[in-house]
Amino acid sequence: MQMIPTDPFNTAVARYEAWFDRHPYAYAAELAAVRDLMSAGMDGLEVGVGTGRFAAPLGIRTGVDPSEEMVALARERGVHVVKGTAEQLPFADARFEMVLMVTTLCFVSDTDRAIEEALRVLRPGGRLVVGIIDRNSALGARYEAMKAGHLFYHTAHFHSATEVATLLAAHGLVAIESRQTLFTDPDTMTVPEPVLPGHGEGGFVVFSGVVSTP
Repeated sequence: MQMIPTDPFNTAVARYEAWFDRHPYAYAAELAAVRDLMSAGMDGLEVGVGTGRFAAPLGIRTGVDPSEEMVALARERGVHVVKGTAEQLPFADARFEMVLMVTTLCFVSDTDRAIEEALRVLRPGGRLVVGIIDRNSALGARYEAMKAGHLFYHTAHFHSATEVATLLAAHGLVAIESRQTLFTDPDTMTVPEPVLPGHGEGGFVVFSGVVSTP
């Protein structure tokens, strides 16, 4: 199985990048939520690394992505990127201590396979960190409503936080935690919003789970 075709991610990289420039406070809040569930200094991989907007500031040195144009920009940001998909990662078993996926699950055609591959390349005791737009949040409902005409999200399948928590548990991850942020409209934010435990209110939710050891 392959990722859903990502032509806009090759042809409209400037528009993708512009979102982060126009929404600095939302971007800062998302970074803070991910950072809150990461352990510093871990040998990590970001799946769906895109232009490196998360991997670079978070100190993740390796990424994978199917978009040639985005890969080129991530490399300029100092990330070692290999072309590939979430469902068939081009890495050896037990290679990494941490795998990060930020708004990636909504673009894969087989979420179970993507999680299986992430777990395959993680070491025992390693950590999987997954960031999503919660479909059941106000922000998720807004994104769902505009999907049909959206350059990037028209092929996306957004998941609810409950669905992702269930998915991670079903694949055997333990010590699952979550953080949430983006409680208001990113277009009107004037300061970064707080990062709170749990899910159910924030539009951006991050989960962390640990690969159980024998």
